[in-house]
Amino acid sequence: MPEGRLRVVDRLQPPLEQDLRAEAGDFLLKRRDGAYAYQLAVVVDDAWSGVTDVVRGADLWTQTPRQRALQEALGLPAPRYLHLPLVVEPDGRKLSKSDRALALDPRRAGEALAWALGSLGLAPPADLQGAGGPALLQWAVQHWDPLAGGRLPVPAP
Repeated sequence: MPEGRLRVVDRLQPPLEQDLRAEAGDFLLKRRDGAYAYQLAVVVDDAWSGVTDVVRGADLWTQTPRQRALQEALGLPAPRYLHLPLVVEPDGRKLSKSDRALALDPRRAGEALAWALGSLGLAPPADLQGAGGPALLQWAVQHWDPLAGGRLPVPAP
């Protein structure tokens, strides 16, 4: 890891500054089974794919300085970042497929999308109540502003 502090900026979260050598230390780039680890894989994949804007969950925000260090070391461009708050279970745990979260019923796509929009602070107009997924999605794309709600807390690493 390089010496000194590395600062990364997010469009929603507060800026994050880390001394990677002191706070994170070295981290794995290739696993014992030969697969490349997430940090390196995501940096290379984003660059090769021409990604200019990364939107991820806020639980990954604290990992971003490691990715920036790899981008700098490899001479790769840095995308803009936006880390959104997570949808959580009533007990505060992250809603996750790995925790056996129930799959969405495609026959109720409109209801699921309306719930998700409510979680983001969006309330579709009354004439869209009961609308199908495509109509709600079109409205959401036109009206969602992830920056409107201000900055939100990031979970501890």
